Amino acid sequence: MHPVSKRSISILLFENPSGAFCTSSSRRGFSSPPISHLLKKCSTVSQLKQVHAHLIVNSPPTSLPSSLRGSLICSYASLGGVAYAAILFDRFPSLPSILLWNSMIQGYSKTTAPQQSLRLFQQMLLIGVTPDDYTFTFAITACSRYGSFKSGECVHGLARKSGFVFNQFVGNALVSFYSFFSRSSDAQKLFDEMPLRDVFSWTSLIRGYVNAGDLAAAKEIFKEMPDPNDVTWAVVIAGYVSHHRYSDALRCFRDLLQQHPKVKPNEAIFVCVLSACAHLGALDQGRWAHAYIDKIHFRKSSNIYTALIDMYAKCGRIDSAKEIFDKFHSKDILTWTSMISGLGMHGHGQEALRLFYQLVSLGIKPDGVTLLGVLNGCSHSGLVDEGCHIFDNMIHLWGVVPKIEHYGCFIDLLSRGGCPEKAFEVVKTMPMIPDIVIWRCLLSACRIHGNVHLGQQIVDHIAQMATGSHSGGHTLLSNLYASMGQWDKVAKVRKSMEGRRIDWAPGCSCIEINGVVHEFLSADKFHPLIKEIREKLDEVLRRLSGEGYYIPNTTPVLFDLVEEEKVQAVAWHSEKLAVALGLMTTEEGTPIRITKNLRICEDCHAAMKGVSEVYKREIVVRDRSRFHTFKSGNCTCLNYW
Repeated sequence: MHPVSKRSISILLFENPSGAFCTSSSRRGFSSPPISHLLKKCSTVSQLKQVHAHLIVNSPPTSLPSSLRGSLICSYASLGGVAYAAILFDRFPSLPSILLWNSMIQGYSKTTAPQQSLRLFQQMLLIGVTPDDYTFTFAITACSRYGSFKSGECVHGLARKSGFVFNQFVGNALVSFYSFFSRSSDAQKLFDEMPLRDVFSWTSLIRGYVNAGDLAAAKEIFKEMPDPNDVTWAVVIAGYVSHHRYSDALRCFRDLLQQHPKVKPNEAIFVCVLSACAHLGALDQGRWAHAYIDKIHFRKSSNIYTALIDMYAKCGRIDSAKEIFDKFHSKDILTWTSMISGLGMHGHGQEALRLFYQLVSLGIKPDGVTLLGVLNGCSHSGLVDEGCHIFDNMIHLWGVVPKIEHYGCFIDLLSRGGCPEKAFEVVKTMPMIPDIVIWRCLLSACRIHGNVHLGQQIVDHIAQMATGSHSGGHTLLSNLYASMGQWDKVAKVRKSMEGRRIDWAPGCSCIEINGVVHEFLSADKFHPLIKEIREKLDEVLRRLSGEGYYIPNTTPVLFDLVEEEKVQAVAWHSEKLAVALGLMTTEEGTPIRITKNLRICEDCHAAMKGVSEVYKREIVVRDRSRFHTFKSGNCTCLNYW
């Protein structure tokens, strides 16, 4: 749509009886552009206001005719200027037509106040204006955006009574509405009743099952769908990512490219694919996706750049992430936050701080996620004073009220920095109830710094919050008692967990070999090559021990076992099995990258140092909270994790 030029506006002098605008030359017989043509050329509210201003200045003393007011109302509402449309609508000289009511209801449904759509819908019913299919479609959409399930049910009932429920547009809106609220059975019933279905109908139903967590049903409907488009594929791939099924998301993306070449991936698909690679630590697949984006010359928006930065950072290539960040010249808050958070995860706290203050100096206001990223960077780099300054000034300088995540990061900063007592005082004065992450930070600090007395003080707090089905509090209690050697209390807590059917979160590590992601559990028995992997791991540990680079550390073993059994238990941790596979299947000198769902233990940390020195390999391990890059017998975390 072309913008209105100043010349187009300057020729508007008066309105003729036919509704067209005339210039002095048109009085002499020349035609002039109709009002509808000029209004359609407006692409922004600002341009429309200019046209409107000229109309007011150059119109006759009487008010603008109804047809012109109606055109302006529709134009303002469609361009997002619903506030200006409302002024004209409220002063309309006669009863507004259903077209104008629909324009206003639709306009408000797209704003941050969709409840105004429902207010107008109710108002038009009260004064006797009969709604049509568009009215119901826009009103139902407003119910979804307003988050009011009860209102949506009421509008649904009215649509059924009015005979519009089988209209395709109204039906689509209803399927989308019930899907939005994860009412997949209701959405399915409406879908089955629809006489006509289009791609929107199918996609909305699939989204409903995805929102409800029933990915199996979503997949089956997806298979039955006649011609899924890029939006449908995005919904399915995003569903896998949102439910942590990252390998399935990548598999689905490959199916799209190989079996449906006519469907071109959109931005949402690429962002989801890069996110899946990031979570899996699948660097090769992430690089391939990046190369594919470049190959098809896909426009790199801020979302794409942010996803690429996040992917490379979480796959251990912070250098590649920084290179992409430096190339992008239209950075927004998301781009900055992704880079700052990536640097923080890798322990580059000083660099994260430098970027943070550069962001502030440019006049870009950091949000809560940005502040969380820089606090995390301070925590993993021992920058206690710097982190305290940022936390203490969140409200004053940037207007961000600390949430529990910020308190958790701040407490982690103090705990890691050797100030667990101060951290405990912060916990006592928090304006919200501490969560399991905060207690974990405190207890980890107590164990690392040998502060058993403080650890015993907070046991009662954890015991009070561990009464539900969540395993976190029970696990912390068990680990603390085990670190103190109080095995009778460990047994009691574990028995309580069994009685409540509370599961342990098993350690799991992933490694990507030639584009295939291999997953290992601790003491894994199910990998096809597990026999060879264990033999290789035994060989590696014997060599490390023989050359003086590794002595088994059984402190992480939280079971009452004899020492020999403890040594065997730590030997088969999932990250050790993963690194053994890496040594078996990759060429000498090739970096080994591992992703783990839990924190790396002291024994595995020491073993990785030894492997990096003896086998001359760079090993990158991403655990639950940060990256460890092992080179020549050292780790980038400087044993500060």
